[in-house]
Amino acid sequence: MLYFSKLRIVFITLISLFFVLVASSNLFIFENKFLNKKINLGLDLQGGSYLLLEIDNRPVIEQKLQNLTITLRNYFKEKGIRLTNLKILDEMLYFSVNEESIQIVINEFNNEESNINPYYPRFKSHQLDIIEEDNVFKVNFSKQGIVELKTSSQDQALEIVRRRIDEIGTNEPNILKRGNDRILVELPGLDDPMRIKSLLGKTANLTFRFVTNTGEDSFGSEKLKYEDTNDEAIVSKRIILSGDNLLDAQPRMNSETNETVVSFTLDRVGAKRFGKATSTGIGKQLAIVLDGKIISAPVIRDTIASGSGQISGGFTFQSATDLALLLRSGALPAPLNIIEERTVGPDLGKDSIKAGIIALIIGFILVIIFIFIKYKIFGLITNLTLIINLFLLVGILTIFEATLTLPGIAGIILTVGMAVDANVLIFERIKEEIKNEKNNLIAFDSGYIKSRTAILDANITTLLAAIILFFMGSGPIKGFSLTLGIGIFTTLFSVYFIARLMTVLYVSKNKEKERLI
Repeated sequence: MLYFSKLRIVFITLISLFFVLVASSNLFIFENKFLNKKINLGLDLQGGSYLLLEIDNRPVIEQKLQNLTITLRNYFKEKGIRLTNLKILDEMLYFSVNEESIQIVINEFNNEESNINPYYPRFKSHQLDIIEEDNVFKVNFSKQGIVELKTSSQDQALEIVRRRIDEIGTNEPNILKRGNDRILVELPGLDDPMRIKSLLGKTANLTFRFVTNTGEDSFGSEKLKYEDTNDEAIVSKRIILSGDNLLDAQPRMNSETNETVVSFTLDRVGAKRFGKATSTGIGKQLAIVLDGKIISAPVIRDTIASGSGQISGGFTFQSATDLALLLRSGALPAPLNIIEERTVGPDLGKDSIKAGIIALIIGFILVIIFIFIKYKIFGLITNLTLIINLFLLVGILTIFEATLTLPGIAGIILTVGMAVDANVLIFERIKEEIKNEKNNLIAFDSGYIKSRTAILDANITTLLAAIILFFMGSGPIKGFSLTLGIGIFTTLFSVYFIARLMTVLYVSKNKEKERLI
């Protein structure tokens, strides 16, 4: 029946006023923290940077196989199996990527009695494949092993990229997975991505190693260059300490030398190792190596047992801040390569907002004019409902501080059209009912009831499409489906509660008129 209790009227009025107030927070500043929320503008509206990063998993695979060669060598040594060749080969394997495999050549091999047989159950798994040809064995990653390794690297890289960007304080970054070896980074409001690119392009693999006194490379050492000069040094491959032992790193000014340095604090294990290394290495140079380049190589003057120290290297305050940030966020599991980059200027974003608002206003005005001419006073009710519907939609987006994109504006415009469509279905049905029913109250009530099925069917099928787009789509598609989905709920609420309430109030006062619509 066309009846609303006082409690329902109060409820509808309070809900409407609440969302109008919340939506208004995008235009005005409120002291209340809850009411001071705003809708965030996406990359296409605010401008900013778009980076698509690809993870280079080759070093990870190489490191995994290097570790496996040590395990294999020790295993064969324990079993008394003689090896003439244990090396890593470059081969074309899965996914058309240059991967590697381990080749093992075994002397005095007997397939029936050799101690190699226990190797199979111990080392062969879903991650590794073993190929046997006479006395030559090849061990490489299986397809499943490659997928698991890439997924693990991507998860670690995603978390570290997020930490680095959050430390800078970028507003509402969007960081997403793409496939199993790519990461998408969207940074609204950032029109100069050079610092971000520099930070994301560094693996930040920090190690502390002794500089050897030998004049040339040996099995346990390697030649590394200094970061800012062409000088070189022979550095031991033995790692005294790694970045995994860091608890904190901060830029500081050295009061004695007036030089910008990076001070660091080690965990308990790191402090113990560092203290032992500095006590036995007094007089030696300790190289601080970042991503394969020597930052500095100070001479150890005394034992450092406090678990803290400083890294110097002619830093500016900005470079020291960035280095400290990299060390705090941790080392990437694999290098990241920028394969796609786009920058959207703020002027282009403003033009997009302007064009979207103009389209919304023009469409809204045309709808208002048409509905008013067609349904007179009920057209006016529909138009008021449309305005409230927009406030409801914007209010919900504001509460969740959603990110609005250009396709999202398209979803809002489509919501306006669907709201009008629902009202048109109702009023046309009411016209049909009035032809057969003299009582206006009964005719209006029947119109609302009998049009409900068609309206729900249309909105539910659209909602299903929006849900599929949200979960299957990405980026702009999600923005469109989100505003469209929320718009469906606000439309049904505004049509069956707000518009119906206004209609009830008018029809109740004018029920004796012969022609209401």
